[in-house]
Amino acid sequence: MKFDVIAKTRNLQGTSASRRLRGAGLVPGIVYGEGQAAVAIEMDHKDLLLGLRHEAFHSSVLTLKLDGKDEPVLLRDVQVHPVRTQVLHVDFQRVDPTHKVHIKVPLHFVNAETCPGVKLSHGIASHAMTEAEVLCLPADLPEFITVDMGQLTVGASIHLSQVVVPAGVEFAALHAGTDPVVASVVAPKGGAAEEAAPAA
Repeated sequence: MKFDVIAKTRNLQGTSASRRLRGAGLVPGIVYGEGQAAVAIEMDHKDLLLGLRHEAFHSSVLTLKLDGKDEPVLLRDVQVHPVRTQVLHVDFQRVDPTHKVHIKVPLHFVNAETCPGVKLSHGIASHAMTEAEVLCLPADLPEFITVDMGQLTVGASIHLSQVVVPAGVEFAALHAGTDPVVASVVAPKGGAAEEAAPAA
């Protein structure tokens, strides 16, 4: 999925200027990186909010249309109001198509309900991670990574090294020498005694 973010350069800065922008239905932000000067920007709140509601918006290379010029960027930070549904500020980072990016990608779990540990032993599927940091070129960045739990038995787990990733993508944790647990199937509360109760 491709996303466009339409913005323009923000000339007035400071707390009061940002407050006036928000009152006018705009969101202040900044774009930085790739050896260029940081640029203060502003964009429509409704359009940005619609984008943020898509999971892929947070883990995709976005096209920032700034003053008529297109730039590939990643969403790096979002500040939201603690009570109202209002975006207060956003940060975007420029990306170079020839350099790898480091970003979190959501994990989608499949076949948890039909795996032996859940279907036959009445275990409980547990997700230790819901997203993972990846390293890849911008063109190879996946919207999400699928974790297949179909073979798990009670007490078994899947480590990050066992998760299949698209070509050109690697997990940052593995690159750093760690291999955390991603998902597992745990025994039901009460264990065998709980299962024996219906039989009695």
